[in-house]
Amino acid sequence: MPPFLLDDATLDQAGGLLARLREAGLRVVTAESCTGGLVAAALTHHAGSSDVVEGGFVTYSNAMKTVLLGVDPVVVARHGAVSAETAAAMADGALAHAPSADIAVSITGIAGPGGGSAAKPVGLVWFATARRNGETVTLSRVFDGDRTSVRQQAVAQALNLIGQRVRSS
Repeated sequence: MPPFLLDDATLDQAGGLLARLREAGLRVVTAESCTGGLVAAALTHHAGSSDVVEGGFVTYSNAMKTVLLGVDPVVVARHGAVSAETAAAMADGALAHAPSADIAVSITGIAGPGGGSAAKPVGLVWFATARRNGETVTLSRVFDGDRTSVRQQAVAQALNLIGQRVRSS
């Protein structure tokens, strides 16, 4: 049986983030590719999360990024699915399609074991956070480890980034 991807530390991190979102009166939406909805799962693991979690989009394919989030296919063609530009477009699209959300986080990356290149190695993950009526911020990380580890680390990083946007409100 595969390991459960959301460990107690991640679930505790998500619970603390929910409390901060609640205290700030903010709602969040997720747009996930390589994490396959794990950020939304971590947040909604906790009872009562519906007061701050608007929802989530799992857009694993490029077509779904376009259809569900409105990501311009030219952006993906020019920069690739794993890029700052695509991550930003995903976060912006999530906010545009979730009118009650205040903060969006997006994740797109190469969890492995295949799919990497010299320019975009396995473990490369791009994140973006967007605030309604605010700027969109991107960040990349290259995580070590196998597919499970990369995805776990990406979830923790995404939760951290949402927390940073809550503090900046």
